[in-house]
Amino acid sequence: MDAINSGDNAFLLISAALVLLMTPGLALFYGGMVRSKNVLGTIMQSYYVIALVSVLWAVVGYTLAFGPDIGGVIGGLNWVGLSGVGQEPFSDYSATTPHLSFMIFQAMFAVITPALITGAVAERVKFKGFVAFIVLWSLLVYSPIAHWVWGVGGWIRTLGALDFAGGTVVHINAGVAALAAVLVIRGRRDYGVAPIIPHNLPMTVLGAGLLWFGWFGFNAGSALSSSGGLAASAFVATHLATAAATLSWTTVEWLHRGKPTTLGAASGAVAGLVAITPASGFVTPMPAIVIGLIAGLACYGAILLKSRLGYDDSLDVVGVHGVGGVTGALLTGLFASVAVNAAGANGLFFGGPELILKQLVAIAVTVVYSFAVSFALLKLVDALIGLRVDDEDESVGLDISQHSETGYAI
Repeated sequence: MDAINSGDNAFLLISAALVLLMTPGLALFYGGMVRSKNVLGTIMQSYYVIALVSVLWAVVGYTLAFGPDIGGVIGGLNWVGLSGVGQEPFSDYSATTPHLSFMIFQAMFAVITPALITGAVAERVKFKGFVAFIVLWSLLVYSPIAHWVWGVGGWIRTLGALDFAGGTVVHINAGVAALAAVLVIRGRRDYGVAPIIPHNLPMTVLGAGLLWFGWFGFNAGSALSSSGGLAASAFVATHLATAAATLSWTTVEWLHRGKPTTLGAASGAVAGLVAITPASGFVTPMPAIVIGLIAGLACYGAILLKSRLGYDDSLDVVGVHGVGGVTGALLTGLFASVAVNAAGANGLFFGGPELILKQLVAIAVTVVYSFAVSFALLKLVDALIGLRVDDEDESVGLDISQHSETGYAI
């Protein structure tokens, strides 16, 4: 019979709290990069998602993602309203912690994922349209993909593709949905016409620091136990990859633009965090550094490509989370090793060439499903409620037009 381990339970609950902190951190990270007239509107989107998705997750999202499998595609409704999810361990997911501990840990992933999308369409989204989209997206996109990848019986999990803490479920998923949102909602009125400059970079750097801190709960916490060495391995891999990506981003920026920037350092750190997420529980420290170095370069290149393609991804969600997530998932297929995690698989460099093919399948299916369903949901919400504020409200700013308040009163 499974028994609760007090150390594992404390570790998982602390990790859940760290992951929760990431969403307010994201709010500051995004909030500092927009113009001052939109700072509260931007922060509000992330902050409101904490409340909205948490309740939605408890009522029905969790059972769709992790409930008893139906055909490898979705979880059953056995745990609606958390019925049957209690203080006892549940061996499929939480053999040494209460089932509730696992549920609330996963709730924090469900919270931050749709919040990531908001950065792509910052400064132009109608709040009520945003709320409607997040509800639909969480149930029809996030929960199914979470079940495929992490749910017992989920078809991607059964296939053998690896995603330790959310490379596909969180980052590719959000990045692709962000691209769909940019295409539906279109660019800001003055994008490419007038300078659009971050209003508070210290706020952005503080947000990035909170993300870096909270990410240890995200990745190390996904070991689900403090026993053994896997959590420590994921913690070290996470930190080293993030540091390496910060260095590679700022170095290439220095060479390309002549000077390194604090925004570049913060963006590089997030790129490293994103890319190491799927690999963190499967790779040793030196490959983690390589993953970080590659991620910084890949995501910086993706940001440059954005201006050539002409789409207005306001805060570079597609370039950092979409491209970073794909980079990390692919590199997991190269560097994963069962010496790190016996529950994983060997990647190409350790004699397992089939893993890279499985990773490609998981990436491709996530991209296609997330984009198609996100695009359809965006079009539906836009037709019924409207997603974009009108020109006058956009000119005034979201703080006043959507919330009747201002971030700075002088």
